[in-house]
Order: sequence, then C-alpha cells, then structure tokens
Amino acid sequence: MAVLPIRITGETVLHTVAAEVTDFDDSLQHLVDDMFETMKMAPGVGLAAPQVGVPLRVFVYNWTDDEGVLWRGVAINPELWITPTATGEADEDDDSEGCLSLPGERFPVIRADRAILRAVDLDQKPYEIVAEGWLARIFQHEFDHLNGVLYVDRLEEGYDRAVAKVIKKKGWGVPGQSWLPGEDHLED
Repeated sequence: MAVLPIRITGETVLHTVAAEVTDFDDSLQHLVDDMFETMKMAPGVGLAAPQVGVPLRVFVYNWTDDEGVLWRGVAINPELWITPTATGEADEDDDSEGCLSLPGERFPVIRADRAILRAVDLDQKPYEIVAEGWLARIFQHEFDHLNGVLYVDRLEEGYDRAVAKVIKKKGWGVPGQSWLPGEDHLED
C-alpha cells in the first residue's frame, strides 16, 4: 500500500463529475487499498478517488460511532438518497466540517440528518446502509466529491467569503497543488 498525494481545491479533478467504475480489476483493488492508507495517515473519516487524482466514482470511509460501532467500507458507483435538509443557519459547532482537499480548514454546512447509501463493493456485491447523524454527513460529503462538489461550495453567505479569503491567502484554487499525508506538515 502507498500513501497518495491529496489534491487541494483548484485541481480540475476535484471540480468535475467522476466516471462510473467499469473495470473491477487489480488496479481498483490497489487504488482502494491506497485510499484507505492515505485516509488513515491524513487522518480522515472519508476519502473520495478524485481527492487522490483519480476521476472514478469510488469513496472509502472509516468512522466509529458513539456506540463503538466501526463503519468501514468502500462505496463504488454509489447512489445516495437524503432527507430534506433543515432550514436555518448552520451551527458553527454541530455542523462544522473539514475536508482533506482544504487541509486545516473547517466551516459549518447544513446537511440532511439521514441518508441511504446504495453501492457495490470490490466484489461487485450490492449493499445498502441507512445512515443518520455523522455517518450520513460523511456519506453526503464524499458523494459530493464524486459530483465535483466540495463542501465549501455549499456554505452560507458570509462563510463563502471567508473561505474565498483562505483560498486566496494560501495560494490555493489553481491546478497542481497537493499534500502528502505523513510527510507534509500543514499549518492550521
């Protein structure tokens, strides 16, 4: 397994709809293994293939809920259904998200409380997970990546200006930037 460079906002692959997976071969297995290793080193709870420069509809997740249940898997060619999102303003604590493609930054974004994820695994076996709370948030965040959407694209007015300032200050927003978990030390 290898740790892969994570692309930073501005890289074209992050802002483009990813392609369906059609080849379930050794290269897909290696990609998924490398994504799990990269996510672990980052550290993160989810990672989409576009974030490591691969324009395929694949994401991995690894998160332990409050009851100690480990949610770990790969979603290939996923579909996602969500409940309506709440109205009102995002809470800076409860709704705060980060993204490995905007390293060190966190902003609040409203997400649906529930989601149904349908996907296939590496053996092309279909599965379905009904998720609530943080797991539903993880699935929505990673699914967005497959559609060329970053969570900062969903920010409320005010926060969108704040993230634009951060991107400008850090020199992000242009192609060719990445960081390598375990080697790069990013400032918060």
